[in-house]
Amino acid sequence: MKVVAFNGSPRKGGNTEICLNLIGEELNKQGIELEIVQVGNKVKPCMACNYCLNTGSGYCAQKDDEVNAWIDKMVEADGIILASPVYYGGIAGGMKCFLDRAFFAAGSKLHHKVGAAVVTLRRSGGLETYQQLNAYMNTMEMVMATSDYWQAAHGLNKGDVMQDTEGVEVMQKLGRNIAWLLKLIENGKGVVDPPVTGQRTMTNFVR
Repeated sequence: MKVVAFNGSPRKGGNTEICLNLIGEELNKQGIELEIVQVGNKVKPCMACNYCLNTGSGYCAQKDDEVNAWIDKMVEADGIILASPVYYGGIAGGMKCFLDRAFFAAGSKLHHKVGAAVVTLRRSGGLETYQQLNAYMNTMEMVMATSDYWQAAHGLNKGDVMQDTEGVEVMQKLGRNIAWLLKLIENGKGVVDPPVTGQRTMTNFVR
């Protein structure tokens, strides 16, 4: 089994990546691979062209960055982690651009995958960013993995999160819980069918 994590921080080797590595260590103990994708600031925003929706291709119309390749990684993976530092009380800009495009394009291909959100922050805005990341997975009927507290760790400079003892423990527990859910789903195949889903009836309210 494999989990792909998307690191929304433009800072390589920073606190967000350190948290993902803590989760990865726990997954590896359970024989589960973790791949970390550095999203950074390499992604353009969604153009609202509806190409992905109208064609049902599962891909974005923009082909001059790596978003479509990352969509493939999401579809192939058993689990997905969305991680971002807090920027002005919300998701880092590049990560937001990626998520808007990838989740709109991939659609139902992500249903019933295990998902988790991870946030790093200096002081405030962690819960707001955490809820924003979770909102993407909620709309895709993903199975949400949690820890024993919100999945946030505090730190400013590279490595500071390792001084947040509770934050480190939260990440480690999250890794174990992701592994547990993945194994439950894998062992349930052929025994318990996934719930029936279908195309969403999109209803727009115009006043």
